[in-house]
Amino acid sequence: MEQRRPGVGARARYWFDTTLARGTSALVGWLVVVCLALVVPASAVLVWTGPHVPATLPGRLAEVWRLTGETLRLGGKTGPPLRVLLSVLLALVALVYVSTLVGLITTGLTERLIALRRGRSTLLEHGHVVVLGWSEQVFTVVGELVAAGANQRKSAVAVLADRDKTAMEEALDSKVGPTGRTRLICRSGPSTDPAVLALTSPGTADSVLVLPPDDGRGDADVVKTLLALRATASGDGGTAPVVAAVRDSRYLLAARLAAGERGIVVESDTVTARLIAQAARRPGLSLVHRELLDFAGDEFYPTFHPSLVGRDFGDVLLSYGNACAVGLVRDGVPWLNPPARTLIEGDDRIIVITADDDTAELADCAPLVEERLIAGPRPRETRPERLLVLGWNRRAPLILGEWGRNAPPGSVADVLADEDETTVPAVCDTGDADWTCVHRRGDTTHPETLYDLDIALYDSVIVLSRDPRPGEAPEESDNRTLVTLLVLRHLEERIGRELPVVTELTDDSNRPLAPIGPGADVIISGKLIGLLMAQISQNRHLAAVFDELFSAGGTQIHLRSAADYVLPDQEASFATVVAAARNQGECAIGYRSHADAGRAPGYGLYVNPPKAHRRRWIAGDEVVVVAASEDASGGVPRSRATPQERHERGGSDGGGLFAGDAQAGVDADPHA
Repeated sequence: MEQRRPGVGARARYWFDTTLARGTSALVGWLVVVCLALVVPASAVLVWTGPHVPATLPGRLAEVWRLTGETLRLGGKTGPPLRVLLSVLLALVALVYVSTLVGLITTGLTERLIALRRGRSTLLEHGHVVVLGWSEQVFTVVGELVAAGANQRKSAVAVLADRDKTAMEEALDSKVGPTGRTRLICRSGPSTDPAVLALTSPGTADSVLVLPPDDGRGDADVVKTLLALRATASGDGGTAPVVAAVRDSRYLLAARLAAGERGIVVESDTVTARLIAQAARRPGLSLVHRELLDFAGDEFYPTFHPSLVGRDFGDVLLSYGNACAVGLVRDGVPWLNPPARTLIEGDDRIIVITADDDTAELADCAPLVEERLIAGPRPRETRPERLLVLGWNRRAPLILGEWGRNAPPGSVADVLADEDETTVPAVCDTGDADWTCVHRRGDTTHPETLYDLDIALYDSVIVLSRDPRPGEAPEESDNRTLVTLLVLRHLEERIGRELPVVTELTDDSNRPLAPIGPGADVIISGKLIGLLMAQISQNRHLAAVFDELFSAGGTQIHLRSAADYVLPDQEASFATVVAAARNQGECAIGYRSHADAGRAPGYGLYVNPPKAHRRRWIAGDEVVVVAASEDASGGVPRSRATPQERHERGGSDGGGLFAGDAQAGVDADPHA
């Protein structure tokens, strides 16, 4: 079949494209031809139609040349040919010079703008906060730092991550929102490179936070970043105090060594596991921790009032009208919930929960106590417990271990995990433990899998967010969890009973979507760790307090039935609850209303209510107390060691979770 020859237009376009492909000379040539083709005819029209048309043709042509030369900046001189050529030559030299100069300026400005957009300029800040790395905690950390700097005239937060600067700014603007007086500065590059790290000026910062990457293997990057900080410090003479987090305990020692004496390293997975295990017995505990860690709520502060020296700690509990005393700082070491007979010494600082470091006011609240309404202590149940764990992730072994630590003998934990999980059976082999772990394979998002379970047998349920798998979208884990909760909620309605469900989510925006009952609890693992790191970075004196609260065997926060403290269906002041808790060796710091447990945003939680606050205490109400942890045999408090004894042992019974300043103690200055 004879091929059809291309048309004239196609051949012309091909010839034109081939000419342009020859390079710059061809482009310049075509530019000259096009310009002359437009300028010369237009100049001729202007000359022939002008009011003062030259009489002769050479005169008109000379005028056309003059207009053309002025338009194209070619001089436009007339006269002998040599004069015309010299004028054109000078015009071309001037044109090349000006064009080259403009090009150099444009290139320099473009490169500078690109460098600024890439975030490669050095910060000249003092007293700022540096956040290194990008993970699920970055939005919480930055949001809390913005809240902490709201009352400061000048504050800045610098974020360095190996991501596009514009993308980081857009993500932070979307998730954090307006930053008020705080300037948010993003820099792009690997935080493990000392040269790049120096862009954030860590030596002049108030504090540095090192976030673990979302990748489960990111703990090695945390250690390398801490080493890079040390290298940067050796070059500029020093660096700010560091707060870092690692997930895997195998990297904890290396991170502690790399962070140095001024560094604090948090075991994020262990802290999260302990909070989930505690909440499994009393859903709602995460609300208390979130309230105490959030800068918007009440916080821990060490304070001092000379008039309290020589008095019993039990008297101090009723000596503040708008604050809750929870412990002492003795010899720089925190002592939470000391015995009521402990005398306040001259160098002691009192740890209180209050709105700010200068808001705790003395007030004699003893007259507000109504002794007749105080309930006697009730024996705590010691029957075996039955736990259902739906799903599996890297924290699951830690959660089961923490739950089993305080489980009564004979307790059982049933684990229902996906078929492709291979580590569950090995973890469930508890050996000589007093509790049993049983593994069943199944997909928790399939209704038939959950329908086969006798849900009514379980005392509590933990729904875990699955670790992201290769090629899986980050939101897929929470999507599966929400589907599991829907089926679980349907089963609760079928049996007519609300189970104590503790759900782990990764994205805080999914919390309002979780279909749970009023007695359930939702733990956003990354958010709690982010709150903890931000709180410690701004109030380093709290590191030792949180180390005690979150350590196994130490003093912890508990939610207990209000009927253990005051008579039900009676109206009583919160001072009466505080006195009742004191009689049982505990510090009451708030309560949770059963009637409001399902109402956002507080979900019925009230931390640090005024001692004069009165309400009717009904069945289902709970009291928040700081008390010694319970052993597995049934509610008998562990021995409460003095600060000196714990300091000699190197921490609480279960070992400290933080390193560095947390083990060194609390400074007398709350802002140290």
